[in-house]
Amino acid sequence: MAVKEDQAAPPVLDFSSFWSGDSEKRAALINALRKACEDKGFFQLVNHGISDSLQRSIIQASKDFFALPLEEKLKCDGAKSKPSRRGYEVLGAQMLEPGSKPEHKESFYVGEDLPADHPRILRGDYNCSPNIYPEVLGEQWKAVTAQYYREVVALGMDVMRSLALGLGLPESWFDDFMTEPSCTLRLLHYPPTPRGCDKERGVGAHRDFGCITLLLQDSVGGLQVQDETTGRWHDVTPIPGALVVNLGNLMMRWSNHHYTSNTHRVLNFAEQDRTSIVLFFNGNPEHILGVLPGCEQHRQNQHKKYGPPMEVVVEPVKVREFLNQQYLASYNRVQEYKV
Repeated sequence: MAVKEDQAAPPVLDFSSFWSGDSEKRAALINALRKACEDKGFFQLVNHGISDSLQRSIIQASKDFFALPLEEKLKCDGAKSKPSRRGYEVLGAQMLEPGSKPEHKESFYVGEDLPADHPRILRGDYNCSPNIYPEVLGEQWKAVTAQYYREVVALGMDVMRSLALGLGLPESWFDDFMTEPSCTLRLLHYPPTPRGCDKERGVGAHRDFGCITLLLQDSVGGLQVQDETTGRWHDVTPIPGALVVNLGNLMMRWSNHHYTSNTHRVLNFAEQDRTSIVLFFNGNPEHILGVLPGCEQHRQNQHKKYGPPMEVVVEPVKVREFLNQQYLASYNRVQEYKV
């Protein structure tokens, strides 16, 4: 008996069509991607160009770090990396879902590998700090994370070009936005969530803050996306070699809700550790966001039953200002919970 496909789950798209040179295949991909961005804000990519061997290596690198004793991990304490977040973040540091508990995950942040005397660091550019590496794991650990960072950022740029085409814009429309982009790679470890902890999440229900997110997950599962018309949660089943891509609030705002940012969470009840590798692609922090051409009319008001569609006024804002406001709120909730 065939397994019934979950129509509410994110679609699986073959991204090789983007580079294939076949105009019909490329157009079909862009059309499917546009529909996924409008309806779900989530999709999975296969044949995206990042090798299986590199994916295995970065997953193993993550496991190697989180297997270290706590005192060793704390040598990479992210509190030392201010003003930007780099290095290790302990369990329970963040809380994305109001009314839940601090989240049952620990993480490690990596950015572009810039030396301490790089002009962008000396200027104090947003999200620019030297990386912190676990010395005990040696140069190979650093090399793997740096290689994965480079390749997934490059993929993110091509995903952005495909999003532009889906909006009827030139492929190069986001190129200025992608100049010196602010990107963060986050290695995540989710210990099993104890049964009966109804308010404890690996990651609480939330929408991502930034532009796009590219996620590599292991085989454990636990990622769920909400169908916002029914409120039901749907599993994003891990597919070997696939990357999950979702849009964040920045892209939803920029497109005036033509593209959507969807609510998702992680519940790890698998009784084994879960590993995921996340790249937050947020573009140039000084870029000013207004409304993209062709998106001036708010999508939710395009098909109003009575009266003309309303035009929603979106005030211009810099990328870094938009991200800071949302990012800090999730950490302030932890402090409020502890009071």
